[in-house]
Amino acid sequence: MTSTDPGTGNQFTVLGIETSCDETAAAVVRGPSEKAVLSNVIRSQIDEHCAFGGVVPEIAARAHIEILDHIVKEAMDEARCGWDDIDAVAATAGPGLIGGVIVGFMTAKAIAMAAGKPIIGVNHLEGHALTARLTDDVEFPFLLLLVSGGHSQFLLVRGVGDYERLGTTIDDAIGEAFDKTAKLLGLPYPGGPNVERQAKSGDRKRFALPRPLLDRPSLDMSFAGLKTAVRTQAKKLEPVDDQTIADLCAGFQTAVSDVLSARTKRALNLFKERHINTPPVLVVAGGVAANQEIRAALLQTTDDAGARFIAPPLSLCTDNAAMIAWAGLERLQLGPVDDMGLSPRPRWPLDSTNSGVLGSGKKGAKV
Repeated sequence: MTSTDPGTGNQFTVLGIETSCDETAAAVVRGPSEKAVLSNVIRSQIDEHCAFGGVVPEIAARAHIEILDHIVKEAMDEARCGWDDIDAVAATAGPGLIGGVIVGFMTAKAIAMAAGKPIIGVNHLEGHALTARLTDDVEFPFLLLLVSGGHSQFLLVRGVGDYERLGTTIDDAIGEAFDKTAKLLGLPYPGGPNVERQAKSGDRKRFALPRPLLDRPSLDMSFAGLKTAVRTQAKKLEPVDDQTIADLCAGFQTAVSDVLSARTKRALNLFKERHINTPPVLVVAGGVAANQEIRAALLQTTDDAGARFIAPPLSLCTDNAAMIAWAGLERLQLGPVDDMGLSPRPRWPLDSTNSGVLGSGKKGAKV
């Protein structure tokens, strides 16, 4: 074994599994004193979903079933680990497409039971939230901007399991808005990278697109109206040529960057008010953090505010299992871990004390 009792500060080795959307991933991570990603295997399903212009949940779940065991074996082989070397198995237990979440979490349960290891159900959002502690040794507390396909939130991260949501999107998440904008402009899936690619040759000032909610004092955001404004402009100019598409992409991307910059400035001011003696740190996580214009805008904002800007490497911005393994490792140190009765869930707000701004139901809060 590589460790003793949780909480002693010794090294732990954790197998992580991630299947919340359209990436099938497994990874082995070691820490906390000497952090190391021993393997991080990701299999994308882009080809399976490309023809549909978005992720089809049933196809995603089936693809996870077909390949997950091979991905786990590859991760273990690459890490040169046997089951005796693993201290726990961590897997995404939500939120996400429930079919995929079930595949990954039930596989993790089976492995844990067969190998006699603890099982740790990880909130997918917590995986993103804690990645900077793996890559950059960030200390608590810090400000998190989570920008992904399904979530756009500002969170105050005070510790493992201790989160306060400061603001969120009231409609589309940023990644969702990018994908929908790409689709209405006829760009292929995945939408985000293709919008960014088109924007490089576009005129960001050609169209006067809105910056929603910036006149309101909260940290909440809205992107559905921005997406609708792009559609309206495109409809007026049908059939749109390549340059118009590039200009709309540039205008859309700049509008998103402006909204995030303004909200980030306000969030950093709030952080400084609450934590006077703590140097402000902004951690940006999630797939949209890979967008270079957005990164540059946020970096400028944090520099102007005298704050530190941290974004994980691009390979750890999108969904991956290393972040799940690390979040599991952080929880393993605190103990006790979960039991086999834990169930996967489609909804799981990171701030469990905050009701969903979009309502809730028997599945839980939506946001």
